[in-house]
Amino acid sequence: MVESHRNISTCSFFCLRCHISYSLFLYLLLDILRFLLYSWLFVLNSTLALTVYFCRKKSKELDSRVEELQSSLRSSLQKCSAERQGRIRAQQALRKELAQSKSESVEQTSYPMTPIGVVQSCFSTRNGTPRQPLLVPLARACLVFNPTRVPTASLEGLADYTHCWIIYVFHLNTDLEKLWRQPTRSKFKAKVRVPRLKGRRIGVFATRSPHRPCPIGLTVAKVEAIHGNIVLLSGVDLVDGTPILDVKPYLPYCDSIPGAAVPKWVMMDDMLAVASVSFSDDFPTAITNCWKSVEKKSLYASPQEFQCLVKEVLSWDIRSVSQRTQPHDAIFPERNGETKTSESDGAPDSDSHHSEEEEAETETGLHPSDKVIYHLILEGIDVSYRIESSGKVVVEKAMVSSNTPPGSHKRCNYLMWKDGLSVGL
Repeated sequence: MVESHRNISTCSFFCLRCHISYSLFLYLLLDILRFLLYSWLFVLNSTLALTVYFCRKKSKELDSRVEELQSSLRSSLQKCSAERQGRIRAQQALRKELAQSKSESVEQTSYPMTPIGVVQSCFSTRNGTPRQPLLVPLARACLVFNPTRVPTASLEGLADYTHCWIIYVFHLNTDLEKLWRQPTRSKFKAKVRVPRLKGRRIGVFATRSPHRPCPIGLTVAKVEAIHGNIVLLSGVDLVDGTPILDVKPYLPYCDSIPGAAVPKWVMMDDMLAVASVSFSDDFPTAITNCWKSVEKKSLYASPQEFQCLVKEVLSWDIRSVSQRTQPHDAIFPERNGETKTSESDGAPDSDSHHSEEEEAETETGLHPSDKVIYHLILEGIDVSYRIESSGKVVVEKAMVSSNTPPGSHKRCNYLMWKDGLSVGL
C-alpha cells in the first residue's frame, strides 16, 4: 500500500516536472519568436527609413536640377528675345538709313546680290541662244544650285509645277563691270535696235534687250525633273554659265493675262523665221564622229536628237540686224597676226545676247549672204551653216569646238535624267 502510494507520487511529480518543462519551453519559444519578430520589424523600419531618406535626397537633387534647367531655359529665351529685338532694331535702323540715303541720293543706294546657282546650258556661246524662252522646246539646261546657300529642302514642291520663272544676270555684257562699279560713267543707251523692226531703234524698256541699266533678266522654262540640288529645264534661252538670282513657280491664274495688248511689231514672228532647214549628206556622219567626244557631257540621248535641236535652233534667224542686212565674210583678215572666223556674234539687238564690240568685228568684208558660212556652237559642237537668198538654211558640217566651257568635266548629262525625259526625235 505504501509502495503503491509512493509510485503514484513519483509519477505525479514526474508529470508535474514534464508540464513545467514544457511550459518553460513554450515561454522560451515565444520569447525567441518575439525577438525575431521585433528584429525583423526593426530591420524593416530601418530599411524603410533609409529608403525614404535616399528618396527624399534624390528628389531634392532632381528638384534642384529641374530648377537649374528651368533657369537655363529662361535665360536662353531671354537671350533669344534680346537678340531678336536687337536684329529688329538693327534692320529698322538699316532701312531708315537706306531710306535717308535714298532721299539724299538715289544713285548711292545699292542692293548687292550673290547668285544662288549657275546654268549648264546646251548653248555654249551667246550666238544661237534664243531671243525668247520656249521658242526651242528641245533647248535643255541644268540649273545647279550652290549647296552652301540653297539647301536641298528649298526645292521641295517645285516638281509639282510644270514651269518656273528664272531671274538671272546678263553676265556676258561687255559693259557689266563698268555698269556696276561706275554707273554714272557707263554711258547707258536709252534706245536699242529691234530685229523685228529691221534695226529701227526703240526705248530699252519697251524691249527685252540684255543691255539695260540693271542687267537682270527674266525668263520662263519648263521643269522637266529635279535631282538633289539640280533642276533640269527645257525651252530655255539661257547661255552656259548664266548666274541665277532666284527661281519662282509659274502661276497661270495670275501670270497669264488674257487680252493683254502688245505692239504689232512684237507679233511679227515671220520676219525672224526661216523658210526651211536642211542638212548636207555628210552632216549625220560628222555628228556621229563628234558624238564620241561629247556624249558623256551632253544632255541629249543620241546624235539624232542633237540634230533635232540644231534644226529647232536654226528654224529662227539667229543673226543680228547687221548680219542680215550686210552679210560678212566667213574668214576675217588677219588682225594682230590672228585670223578670225565668223561665229554670227552680232550687234546689241533688243532681244539678242551680242555686244557692240562684236558687231564692229562682224562688219569686215561684205559678201552675198548665201556665200557666208556661219557657226553655231551647241553642246561643245561647232555647227557650220549658210543661209541662201531664198531664206533656206543649209547645215553643212560639224566638228568638236576648241572652246570648251569651264568646268565641263563636272557637267550634267543625259544619263542623269533619262528616266524623266522623252527622246525628241
